[in-house]
Order: sequence, then C-alpha cells, then structure tokens
Amino acid sequence: MAAPAGKWDARYLGPVPHNASYYAKCMLGGVLACGITHAGMTPIDVAKCNIQVSPEKYKGLGSSLKLIAAEEGSGALWKGLGPTFIGYSLQGMFKFGLYELFKDTYMNLAGEEISTKYKGLIWAAGSASSEFFADIALCPLEMTKVKIQTSPAGTFPIPMGAALAEMSRLRAETRYPFGSVVPLWSRQIPYTIAKFTFFEYIVSLFYRHVLTQPKDTYSMPTQLGVTFASGYLAGVVCAVVSHPADSLVSLMGKPANRGKSLGTIASEVGIKSLATKGLGTRIIMIGTLTGFQWWIYDTFKSAMGLGTTGGK
Repeated sequence: MAAPAGKWDARYLGPVPHNASYYAKCMLGGVLACGITHAGMTPIDVAKCNIQVSPEKYKGLGSSLKLIAAEEGSGALWKGLGPTFIGYSLQGMFKFGLYELFKDTYMNLAGEEISTKYKGLIWAAGSASSEFFADIALCPLEMTKVKIQTSPAGTFPIPMGAALAEMSRLRAETRYPFGSVVPLWSRQIPYTIAKFTFFEYIVSLFYRHVLTQPKDTYSMPTQLGVTFASGYLAGVVCAVVSHPADSLVSLMGKPANRGKSLGTIASEVGIKSLATKGLGTRIIMIGTLTGFQWWIYDTFKSAMGLGTTGGK
C-alpha cells in the first residue's frame, strides 16, 4: 500500500499500513512470544541461574536439574514461574510493539535513502529504544524471579505474591523494585540489538541467497521456517553478547553479595567466569527461546494479516 499523495513513508512499506491497530497487535504478539517461551524454559533458567551463582555446587545443566530436584523436589524446577511469565509478557509487549513503532519513526526521520543504506543502524536504534522501556517493566519481576530461584530452600518465599511482598519489605537490602535496571539494560539492550538486528539481517540473507523469489510467493509454513531458523541463529549471538551482564544480574541475588556494587562483584568473580559460567546452558536456552519467540510472533502477525517480519 502506498503512502498518501505518493510521499515515501515507512509505515506504508508492508502489506498493511502501520497504524495504531497494527502496533497494538504487535504488542499482543510480543506478549505471547515472550511470556509463553520464557515460562516454558523456567527449569533451564533455574539451573542456569544457580550455575552462575554457585558454580562450585552446580556444574552443568543435566546435573544441576537432577540436584535441584533431589534436594527440593521436582516442583522446585518451576520456581519463579509466575514472575517469569508476567515479567516477560510485559517485556515482550514493549520489546516487539515499540520496536515496530521506533523502527518506523527512525526510518521516517532518516528518510528513504539513508534508511535503505543504513538498515542495520535503524534496526539497532529501534531495538535499543524499545528495550529501554521494556526493561523498566520487567525489572521488579526479574529481581523477584532471580531471588526465588537462587535462594537456598526455605530461606525465601516461593509463591509469587509472598515473594513480591518480601522483596518490598527488604527493599533496603534488595534495592527493589528497580535496583537491577542498570545491569538489566547492560544485559538486555545488547541482547535485543543482536536479537533484532541479526534476525533481520539473517532473514534478508535467506531471501536474497536461498529463497530468491519474491517473499510473498512462498507459503506461510516456508516463511515461518525462515523466521524460526533466523531467530535461532540470532539467539546464539544474543547469548554470547549478553552473558556477562546476565551473570551479574544473577549474582546480585546471592546473599553473600548483598550491598556490594556491580564493580565489586565483577572484580571478585572475574570477567572470564562472568563470560563463561553457564554459557553453554544459556546458548541452548536463548537460541531456543529466540527462535520460538520470533516464530510465535510472526505466526500471530500472519494470522492477523500483518505478514511476517523482515526480508523486504
């Protein structure tokens, strides 16, 4: 659909105009994409967080899952499910919905020539801007989730309501609700830049070098297959880029680190440990998460008649 009066407008480059209804549907797609996938990966997240916080006890994914289940029961593998689902649903709403809005806005500010020439910068700026707001929404629930998952059995409430109340009661110590927003930004903004920029780039490579006919000539299952593969590959990059900051977020919830600055924790643990402990588990987790997030998001978009993402 062309822009009014023939004027170039990024909001009219897709199969449907990008109006308020479009952005609202993208927000709902983001809720589904992030809430469902993160909730489904809770056992892996529980293991990953404990590997980061207590590597002397939790050595690897399989052994950590078995150890947690043996010591606390199989239900412990789902600790933090509530704040995970709600927190990442909110994050996904802003991450995906605002990305579409910021991307269109920045393309229109830059103009057609610059937007075409510097697509990567547009993608990076749009994703960074959206994640800034997404992390503010996520932070209180992420802090609660990490505290639930990494506290020794019996030392912190597991039910979501009681956990949130305890985090608030101990806010002088936990820095709840926004004490982790800076490390969250340092983890999630690079992660999201990689997630969206590499996804868009990989999708464009698929349609340029593998599936060389016009995108809309391919069936929806084929397009969604490209979406999942591109998302998974982008997720591997995301995991590596954001892992040191993710380790810091987990370590902040450790009782021994209470009151310590981020710099102190980083210096005590060491950059090598921050960058590598739990990385293999996180690559599995984030690659799978990112692939399915993009697949769910694009499946929802296509069901709403909005078309799949990228590849133009």
